[in-house]
Amino acid sequence: MSAHLPESVDAWRMVSARRSFAGSFPVARLARLRSQLAGDSGDVDYQLEFGRDDLGVAYLELQVRAVVDLLCQRTLEPFRTTLALDLRLGLIRDEADEFALPPGYEALLVQDSLRLQDVVEDELLLALPLVPMRPGSEDAIAPWQNEALEPVATPPHPFAGLHKLKHD
Repeated sequence: MSAHLPESVDAWRMVSARRSFAGSFPVARLARLRSQLAGDSGDVDYQLEFGRDDLGVAYLELQVRAVVDLLCQRTLEPFRTTLALDLRLGLIRDEADEFALPPGYEALLVQDSLRLQDVVEDELLLALPLVPMRPGSEDAIAPWQNEALEPVATPPHPFAGLHKLKHD
C-alpha cells in the first residue's frame, strides 16, 4: 500500500499488481471541486484499491471521505459537512463493455493511463448535494406564507340574468 497518490498510473498494470493507495491531501488541490465550495479548508482521505473480482472484472474500489465547506441555500451562510463515498468502479476499455459489468459496478472508461486525483475529484463532485442546506436550518418562508388562505368567492357572472331570460 502506498501513501503517496501518483499523478498518473497505468490502470491495467495496477489491476495486475493489485495495487492500493491510501492517504490524504488538502481539498485546495482539487480546483474543480474548490470552485463549488464556500472555502478551500478541509482534507480528503482516500483509500483506493485495484483488483479483479471472482468474475475476472477489473475494478477500482474507492473509499473517500472529505470534509468540505458549502454555502447553505436557505440561510446563505457557510457550513461544514462530510462527503463519504464507498463505491466500486468497473474498468472498461470500450463503451460496449459497460453492459457486461455486474450489478453494483459503475463504469470507468480507461484507455491506458489514469489520473487518480481526477477520479477522486469527479466522484466528490457527483456526491455534492444539488441544493446544499445546513441540517437544522429553518425554511426561509415568510410567516404569512404558512397561513391558510381564505377561499376567494367567485364573482357573479354579469350576464346570468340574460341567460335565465333566454331559457324561459
